[in-house]
Amino acid sequence: MARGIDYGGMMHRAMQGLIADVLQVVAEEGLPGEHHFFITFDTRDEGVEMADWLRERYPEEMTIVIQHWFDNLKVTHEGFTITLNFGNSPEPLYIPFDSVRTFVDPSVEFGLRFETQEGEGDDDSPPEAEGGDGNGDDGGDGPAGGTGGGAEVVSLDKWRK
Repeated sequence: MARGIDYGGMMHRAMQGLIADVLQVVAEEGLPGEHHFFITFDTRDEGVEMADWLRERYPEEMTIVIQHWFDNLKVTHEGFTITLNFGNSPEPLYIPFDSVRTFVDPSVEFGLRFETQEGEGDDDSPPEAEGGDGNGDDGGDGPAGGTGGGAEVVSLDKWRK
């Protein structure tokens, strides 16, 4: 029996490529204007590399903010590395694109949500493009990667439909 076209998988890979392209621009040129990103990822993904104390604190999911302070941003086709500040302690992270659940740039009300996939190619639903609520609130002060020296997980509920 002939297999159909895997539109969901193709869309998923295309949206991961879009995130990779955006992060590559930021790695080369820095964040333009008011752009900043909330990236939520599954800390249980076998490819995620992070300090043990962070994994203990966020055993399932973590949201990072790329805004005021970040270092060593390097992007590959599979994922990205970045160093962020957690309580005045710089910590390197490696985040595979397959572990990313949401990517939001609230400065332009842009967001993507990737549905959890049980197995390779099992889910034909594409990632969802989302808009923000228009209030311009970035979720608070001092999240991971921001100023203020502390890390904080930020709720993205206001961007969810």
